[in-house]
Amino acid sequence: MRPYNKSVDYTSMINISFPDGAVRQFENGITALDIAKSISEGLARKILAANINGEVWDATRPITNDASLKLLTWDDTDGKSTFWHSSAHLMAEAVEAKFPGAKFWVGPAIDKGFYYDIDLGDKKLTEEDLVWLEKKMNELAAQKNRYVRTEKSKKDAVAYFTEKGDEYKLDLLQNLQDGNITFYTQGAFTDLCRGPHIPNTGFIKAIKLTSIAGAYWKGDEKNKQLTRIYGVTFPTQKELDEYLLMLEEAKKRDHRKLGKELGIYTMNDDIGQGLILWMPNGTVIIEELEKLAKQTEEDAGYKRVVTPHIAKENLYLTSGHLPYYADSMFPPMEMDGEKYYLKAMNCPHHHKIFDAEPKSYRDMPYRIAEYGTCYRYEQSGELFGLMRVRCLHMNDAHIYCTKEQFAAEFKAVNDMYLKYFKIFGIDKYVMRLSLHDPEKLGQKYINEPELWKETEELVRNVLIETRVPFVEVKGEGAFYGPKIDVQIWSAIGREFTLATNQVDFAQPRSFNLSFTNQNNESETPLIIHRAPLGTHERFIGFLLEHYAGKFPTWLAPLQVKILPISDKFMNYANEVKKQLRKAGVRVEIDERQEKIGKKIREAELAKIPYMLVIGEKEATENKISIRKQGKGDAGQQTVEEFITNIANEIFERKSAE
Repeated sequence: MRPYNKSVDYTSMINISFPDGAVRQFENGITALDIAKSISEGLARKILAANINGEVWDATRPITNDASLKLLTWDDTDGKSTFWHSSAHLMAEAVEAKFPGAKFWVGPAIDKGFYYDIDLGDKKLTEEDLVWLEKKMNELAAQKNRYVRTEKSKKDAVAYFTEKGDEYKLDLLQNLQDGNITFYTQGAFTDLCRGPHIPNTGFIKAIKLTSIAGAYWKGDEKNKQLTRIYGVTFPTQKELDEYLLMLEEAKKRDHRKLGKELGIYTMNDDIGQGLILWMPNGTVIIEELEKLAKQTEEDAGYKRVVTPHIAKENLYLTSGHLPYYADSMFPPMEMDGEKYYLKAMNCPHHHKIFDAEPKSYRDMPYRIAEYGTCYRYEQSGELFGLMRVRCLHMNDAHIYCTKEQFAAEFKAVNDMYLKYFKIFGIDKYVMRLSLHDPEKLGQKYINEPELWKETEELVRNVLIETRVPFVEVKGEGAFYGPKIDVQIWSAIGREFTLATNQVDFAQPRSFNLSFTNQNNESETPLIIHRAPLGTHERFIGFLLEHYAGKFPTWLAPLQVKILPISDKFMNYANEVKKQLRKAGVRVEIDERQEKIGKKIREAELAKIPYMLVIGEKEATENKISIRKQGKGDAGQQTVEEFITNIANEIFERKSAE
């Protein structure tokens, strides 16, 4: 039974619209949880929160007006986020029990779990404390304490935290308006929070506090350093166990670890943060990816271009990048009274190439591609291996087309993504359609409301017609048009943003780009920005983790290692090497005076696809004994047979098994 609330008018009925289009009437003041119970008790046990008119609410919060309703479970992103934020509050309750007087800054949900920034005074948190806190959290979760939302006046909220001497919450309250302040309480813990939260702590069945870190208050190193505790929770112990196994596998697949072990890339303080030095093995991978992209783009009618690494300030003022992205660009260099910037994006340069010669409808669509080097000033704290860098090599291209050509061109780009997914064994992906926020037109987005609607609908229709899985996200579009962010998942389920596919209706006009249409009139093209392989840096980082360093043969830096049993067979080994190299295979001989078992083990650790063992029998019969990485003995073949098979595997770019 729902508790009586004297502020709610129970005499009237409200209309609730469901995602399937159905509309049902309920009494004013009903909660999403009660609505779920009216459908089935089983459903109600899964409900974590509710989406009311596009806003995430507590499932126990009364609904007092007609509303659209979506019930949120663990399978929904907002359901998980609510679950993890509620878990952060549960952790805070345990921390307060262990460290009375602890003060709490913020405790958000993150991609996988949650954290809380805490001032523990002069106390230091240990790994043993984490074990105690986990046990306490389990104890508190079992109490099934409700998360209770209370609205407070600003005066009362300030008084509450003044009495507690909590400077962190008082600081937060400065920017909150009266009438929009809420507290949440579960068990013995109360905090300033806008919510939402799950119905009660009993939903939290499995808990793991994963790490401790330091975090400056407000991210400013001049402020006090707080203790940050990370954790993750799940509705079942089975899901937690599976997640922890995935974490262990992810450690083995960490691209930073593998990149060093396999000689893919390095970094050096004398070069600078976020600036990658590609080793010979990494350079091979880069060249193979470029070869793939160039072949694919040539087949699709692209023309290749090359542009400089710097440009004058006016180019980026015209494109609009400087006003919007100045913080992400390196400071200008001044020469001959002019300001020059390192290139942060290729598109303005490509627009100038389009504009260099007159175009007619016969030239459209006009497709140009470049593996362009760009420079972006990522903050030091955001740099991360190959995933966030300051110098990046982008598989970039721009398509200039008519409005009538747009759908076919956009579909062709999506088809290119699907081709690449098949080659690299990417089975799980989704296109995230990033839209503008109408309330931020003229600020974050070009102030062209009708063009936004038109282009967003064009992109949406292409995605629907091609049956590509996609989701829509408001407020994440580029400043000049909607875009698709391509989300992919590695073999162990880790999510990556691969690349973007953007529509641009602003820059063609900014640069006065035009072509002569069939009526001999000047017309402005649409532009599609696309980068299906993203950057070398991010994509190779993904591939390292996806393949666990075991690249398919076509992409492996070294494809074959010849392992002579002794020096007596070196002449034959060199003859085999010569034949393989002539066939275009990347091959080396292990010439060391080591036992064959050690040579095999080390070749396995180096993740070389094929090992060819050569001894007296092989040399006599003009054959080779083949070992496949991770598979062991693959039998004997003649050199000619092996070359035919491996050449076919490389030519077809077969995926790793």
